[in-house]
Amino acid sequence: MYRQQSRNLSMNAIWIIMIANLLVYMVVLVEGQLIFDLGLQPGTWLERPWTIVTNMFVHGGLWHLLGNMVSLFFLGRFLISLTGETKFLIVYFLGGLAGNLVYIALGPEDTVAIGASGAVFAVGGALVSLIPNVRVLVFPIPAPVPLWVAIIGAFVVLSFLPNVAWQAHLGGLVFGLVLGYAFRGRRRSTFF
Repeated sequence: MYRQQSRNLSMNAIWIIMIANLLVYMVVLVEGQLIFDLGLQPGTWLERPWTIVTNMFVHGGLWHLLGNMVSLFFLGRFLISLTGETKFLIVYFLGGLAGNLVYIALGPEDTVAIGASGAVFAVGGALVSLIPNVRVLVFPIPAPVPLWVAIIGAFVVLSFLPNVAWQAHLGGLVFGLVLGYAFRGRRRSTFF
């Protein structure tokens, strides 16, 4: 059983990431070529090493951006409440990099990968390791499901969609699971 702690939850990191993603999205709307300049392409990433980070801020459409940012908001808030903002940032950015490395290793050499999904799946994976059975609502499922079912289910469903970099999702998810496991026992007491 957990005791309740103060709810002074800093969401600054999440808001900054969301604003940065929105600003990059708006710039890309004006200058579409930036998708290729900032996106990660396995065959050319050594010539353009910045893309292993910049691709996490580029999205291919409004629904892509909204899906990632809404997921980041809810999952990130959970993770910050358990581990603090610093560990959240470690999971998010290193998980995104891990996802990108798996995409480089397993993805098509001539395809550009964009989006924060690998980083978001890392956050989800960390939560699965920390609180796997907490029940969450997932649209359109009418009843709460265990968090691990929601995260793994989202991974499986998204893996079958066309033009999805499932390799980045897998890398982020596995990294998050491992890092979340490392955080077990060192988490804050929470309201769960």
